Amino acid sequence: MTSELNQQEAMELLRTMLLIRRFEEGLIQTQKSGISIGHFHVYIGQECTGAAAIALLEPQDKIATTHRNHGHLLARGADPRRLYAEILGKAAGYNKGKGGTLHATVAGLGFLSTSALVGGAVPLAVGAGFAAKQLGERCVSVGFFGDGVLEEGVFFESLNMASLWKLPVVFMCENNSAGALGQSAGEYPGSTIATKQLIDVVAPFGVPASAVDGGDPRAVRDVTQQALARARNGGGPTFIEARTVRWPGSRPLWPELSTGETDVAFAWEPDRIPMAHRDWFANDGLIRYVRQLFDAKLANTKEILALDATVRADLAKAMRFAIEAPYPDPASALDDVFA
Repeated sequence: MTSELNQQEAMELLRTMLLIRRFEEGLIQTQKSGISIGHFHVYIGQECTGAAAIALLEPQDKIATTHRNHGHLLARGADPRRLYAEILGKAAGYNKGKGGTLHATVAGLGFLSTSALVGGAVPLAVGAGFAAKQLGERCVSVGFFGDGVLEEGVFFESLNMASLWKLPVVFMCENNSAGALGQSAGEYPGSTIATKQLIDVVAPFGVPASAVDGGDPRAVRDVTQQALARARNGGGPTFIEARTVRWPGSRPLWPELSTGETDVAFAWEPDRIPMAHRDWFANDGLIRYVRQLFDAKLANTKEILALDATVRADLAKAMRFAIEAPYPDPASALDDVFA
């Protein structure tokens, strides 16, 4: 599983995935405690995709992301304190509390924008790719988006331009519709596309496409490396579909810790997993990755538990920082407003 990674790289990838998982679990718990956050979406269950792909990017590369953005920001190196503060609407946040969870972004890390508009990230990624090509920069633009974006016309317009002009763009479609019960169950729906598989949609545009297990960091890493190399060498765009099972807690209209806090020991003690959640944790990329590290003797239980404890402690401090941070001065409401 980790043949391309040395022990240090494998553990750093695990740290990123744990950081994302614990950040999101902490956010849900904070909201349930009565602290106002506003509506938010979490990245639980998709950590392997974002962590593995973003780890391969170079500093000059650009990212456009969607409303399920916390994992991408953290994987790129965002400070959890400032990200929590932004989500809570605090002045110490990356966007002074004005972006909140749905529009939090960090320009200094190469993020063009977080767009809560379905499909909004796609033309931004293509525009950045166009700019890079015009300027002769060795820069790749990566657009992260959900499978529902393929129902929007802007996706096809953007894909067409990227193909025609051989733009250095990677279209990263995070398909989490597996396990989605849909609106009939009072949940968010999955995508409704007639094609048998999403990668068929891009074939007429001549764009190379791959479908991978989004819960397998090695698979994500392999296809992303190929896509980035193609883009940097003038070969044009690539479409990647990372398939994951939707985390049960993301099915309701508000995220819920329906499977409880993740116990990393599930990886080596599967009998500890509650019967009701065994199907989910069998698919959970994080637990699968921990098990693979353990089986490959790249990490022992003591090291894994210690890393998890450190991440938890750091995030507890980050949340306290965000809760105690002041709200913006009302007089600053119109600062940074362009029109």
